[in-house]
Amino acid sequence: MDTKKIGAFLKQCRKEKNLTQEQLAEKFGVSARTVSRWETGVSQTKRY
Repeated sequence: MDTKKIGAFLKQCRKEKNLTQEQLAEKFGVSARTVSRWETGVSQTKRY
């Protein structure tokens, strides 16, 4: 899975809806820092 492509898509969708990272984070129940990491492709889920 290409996390950078997914992040770019998420950012594009967020901007089309005129939402800030803080507003999107509130809707998902996560921090704005988490949204930022999603959008930059930094966040990765650990699998065991």
